[in-house]
Order: sequence, then C-alpha cells, then structure tokens
Amino acid sequence: MKFIKSLYLNNFFFYVLLGIIGMFVCAFIFPRLYDGVWFVVLVLSTFLLLDILLLYLAKTGIEATRNTPEKLSNGDLNPIKIAIKNQYTFPISVKIIDEIPFQFQVRDFKILKNIKASAHEDIQYELRPTERGEYYFGNLNIYVSSPLKLISRRFTFDKDQMVPTYPSYIQLKKYDLFAFSNNLFQYGIKKIRRIGHTMEFEQIKEYVQGDDLRTLNWKATAKKNALMVNQFQDEKSQSVYLAIDKGRSMQMPFNGLSLLDYAINSTLVLSNVILKKQDKAGIFAFSKKVENRVFAEKRGSQMQKILETLYNIKTDFFESDYSRLYVDIKKNINQRSLIILYTNFETMDGLNRQLPYLKGIAKSHLLVVIFFSNTELNQIINKKTETIQEVYDKVIAEKFMFEKRLIANELKKYGIHSILTQPENLTLDAINKYLEIKSRGIL
Repeated sequence: MKFIKSLYLNNFFFYVLLGIIGMFVCAFIFPRLYDGVWFVVLVLSTFLLLDILLLYLAKTGIEATRNTPEKLSNGDLNPIKIAIKNQYTFPISVKIIDEIPFQFQVRDFKILKNIKASAHEDIQYELRPTERGEYYFGNLNIYVSSPLKLISRRFTFDKDQMVPTYPSYIQLKKYDLFAFSNNLFQYGIKKIRRIGHTMEFEQIKEYVQGDDLRTLNWKATAKKNALMVNQFQDEKSQSVYLAIDKGRSMQMPFNGLSLLDYAINSTLVLSNVILKKQDKAGIFAFSKKVENRVFAEKRGSQMQKILETLYNIKTDFFESDYSRLYVDIKKNINQRSLIILYTNFETMDGLNRQLPYLKGIAKSHLLVVIFFSNTELNQIINKKTETIQEVYDKVIAEKFMFEKRLIANELKKYGIHSILTQPENLTLDAINKYLEIKSRGIL
C-alpha cells in the first residue's frame, strides 16, 4: 500500500503513451506498423519496470530536513532551508512541495532541482509573515525521479512543525548599533544636531580634535598650560514608556502589515535602544482599557519580557478610550517620563476629541505622538487627472494630507512633540526622535 501511495507517473510517461496511441492509430492505416508499435510498448514497459527498480530498491533513497528559525520575524523575509542528501548512486531530479502555513495562502509552491549522485544539496526560500502567532508547517514532500524520468517516488519528512512568529527581531539586530551613536547619516537618516548638554558632569579631560570648543574649561587650561574641556554624559536611568494604541485607527494595512504591527515592531527595536542607552524601558497597550503592561526597568531580563508581551498583544480594534489612558498614566506613572504614543489621527476632529487628554498627559510628562501619513493618498495626488471624478478625488486627498500637517502643528502649540511618518520609516524616525531628545536633554 505504501508503494502505491508513493508512486507517481510523470508527465514524460504520458507523453510517450500519447505517442504510442498515435502510432496505433497510424497502424490501422498502415498495418505493417502494428508489430513495431507493440515492440515500442514492450520497450516502454521494460524501462518503466527498470525505473521502478532504480527508485525503490534503495530503502532510504534520500534524506531531507527542513530547517526553520526558532521563531519567525514579523514583516521580514525569513530564510527557510531544506537540506537534501542523495543516497542513490545516480543523479536525480527532485520536485519539492513544502506545505507552508495556511497564513501565507500560497497554493502553487514548487522547487525543482537536480542533485548529483551521492551528493548533498542545500536549498533556501523565504517567507514574509504579516501577523503574529503560531505557524504550522505540514509535510515536506519531495518527489524523486531517476534519469529515465518515467515515474517519481514521493518521500515525506518533517510533518506538523510549529514555528511562532514574533515581532520583528531581525530589525532589532539590524538597528542594535544605533544605541551607541547619534549619527545615523550612514543609514540615509539626517544627522542629529546637538543643541546642548545634560547637566550630568563626568570629568575634565585634555582637548582632542573633534571636541566641542564651547566646553573649554579656561581655568583648567591656564593651570595645565594645555587646552582642557569639560566632558558631559547623557543622564541615565530615565523612564521611557512606549504606549501602543491598538484601537480601530491602527487597523489600516500597509504592505500586508497593519499599523498596529508596525508599531509593535518599532516598539521592540526602540526598547532595545533605550536599554542600551542605560534608560529604563516600559510598554503598555490600550483600546477600551490599558493592558499588556511592562513597567519601566533596565534589568537584564527586560528585553525578553517586552518581547513576550508584544508577541501576546491581541485586539478586536475597538474604539480607543483616551480618558482611560490619561487616568491610568496619572495613577501608575508618578515620575516624569518620556511617553512615546503610537497612534493615528486622520482628521482634526479626531484629534480634537482626544486633545484634552493628550494635554493632560503632557503637563506631567514629555509626550511624543507618532501618527502615520497615508501613503496611498500620494498616488492619487501625483496621478494626472483626466476626469471630473479624478479631480474631486485629488482635491479630497490633498485636503486629508493637509489635515495631517495641521494635526502636527496643533500638537506643537501645546508643547506636544509629534512625528508624522510613513509606516516603512517608523522605526528609524522613532529612534531618531528618542536620540534627539536625549541629545537636547529636554526630558
């Protein structure tokens, strides 16, 4: 029974069979061909039996394993590796059909490969998940054909393998070094201008080229008869909370990923930068109530705690309750902190409904509101209009884009910092803003 289930006739066999049928048709017209056609049938049967023996005499035939990461990174390309060892003494052709998780909705997955005799082959493909959770791989099916290519033998490996998808830890590694430098220009980001210093004095040291001339200590210079400068360091152990709005406004998709997942990915990376800068990082999420809370600390296990909490954020995209957010912050965050709020406002009316609560938070804390530019509107605005309807669409799109800028200006009036960003630039802009605040010492 296993033999029947694992044996598949290849297309080449059916092409030959179709040719034989054509020859039988011709034999009715030319009877002398009849015996020759039966000889071809005999040859085909012989080669078919030989092909079966070649593939099935070896018990193992091939060995294969699917190697996945311990966890997938949400929104990123994740490498999936398949290692195949050919134990046949002849070259083989393989067709790989991996039953990838249903979340990807890929129904035509296929990889074709030729492998030399007794050789080992590593094959890699990539998957980009767009939601957090558990992803189940099915069977790794490999169909093996000999050089005769009449039949294939199916081998099955690695059934029911589960891999969780976490917030983007690939970005976490990519931006890890950002924590040690305020100069991000090598990554295509503007260089942060140092406007001042924090008041935490570290030491007096001898001047070296590149030091800020404004920090020259003239008394020490006169005493040492050499240029001496005051050295300052960033204030440490300040509390930074990353608040994620998981309400209806964060449901909008961009490149397959919701704004909520962009915010979660950015929170993971920024938390790592905050901890590397010796500050305390904390997170919480809210919609109808505030939950998924991690209090701001800087102990060694904090990043793992944040990662697990972000992985478990779930939402029904209810309307967000900013009054509940204001009360919760007032009750639970007593020390002046930097609060970076990931949310989205589409209109001034939407902002004005929540503005009293944002102003209340900004009285006790340094508040940064991050909201998103609707990139799809750019396509409408830049598109050449040809009909009256397209003119109307363009005017409305420009109105919405203008309102986004008005929202940023309105927040600025009340001393609330803001970032209007595109989803793909969210992480870089958030890191930039945090480092700018650290550089200016305004917390």
